[in-house]
Amino acid sequence: MELATIGLMDDADIDLIEAGIALALADRPRADAARLRRLVSGWAVTLQRDIAPATARGRALKLAGLIAGEAGLSGDTRDYENPLNADLVAVAERGLGLPISLSILYVALCRRIGWRADSLALPGHVLVQLHGSGTPVLIDPFDHGSIVDPARAADIARAGGSVPVGGRYPVMSNRQMLVRLVSNQASRARLGGQVLRALTLYERMTMMAPRLSALWWERAQLEQRIGRLGAARASLTAMLETTHDPALMQRIRIMLATLARSDS
Repeated sequence: MELATIGLMDDADIDLIEAGIALALADRPRADAARLRRLVSGWAVTLQRDIAPATARGRALKLAGLIAGEAGLSGDTRDYENPLNADLVAVAERGLGLPISLSILYVALCRRIGWRADSLALPGHVLVQLHGSGTPVLIDPFDHGSIVDPARAADIARAGGSVPVGGRYPVMSNRQMLVRLVSNQASRARLGGQVLRALTLYERMTMMAPRLSALWWERAQLEQRIGRLGAARASLTAMLETTHDPALMQRIRIMLATLARSDS
């Protein structure tokens, strides 16, 4: 799967495993993608081999018992900033990952066998919500797939600076999950002064999610910073085509005018 192809697909048609593999190969062309495919297929067979739990809680325990228990995948608490934690192929190899990368594996596996699961966006964290008969259940893939009660979820949200309303958290689309996976790396690259690396990552994100205006803005700023003014103008023009916000459109036009003066 090509990254540009993802940008053309309907969100529901995006295969999270194949998209994650495409992102891994973009940095590590020799990564063992076949191993990840075999692993996920094996997990699916294992979950379907026995009578599937009907309740959300039963499914959560079964899922966590397989991925965190038997396979040993959980959060990297010692080397959180390691870029391999955001590489889906490497996560499966090392058994360590970020909340978002692990959540993608959980959600993708559930959907492969027909279970409903969603990634919930909390500030600074991601939880997975499992559905079935009874009340939906939250699990934390970063913490060995442990079940998270509503009070604990609220504490996590408050720690990130957000006050939950009614215990509801935003559900991420497939495209949003992939962008969050890459944006983790991009943020660290910017903070570390790795402008070219950050730009490369924003180029990937705009390929996958061309209608997310904020991505084009960040990309244009990076392009301007390294003197690629023509590229910055192209990014801002793309952004202009994706937004209907009058204030934002005016802001883009001002920046385009500034770039034109700088280039003259």
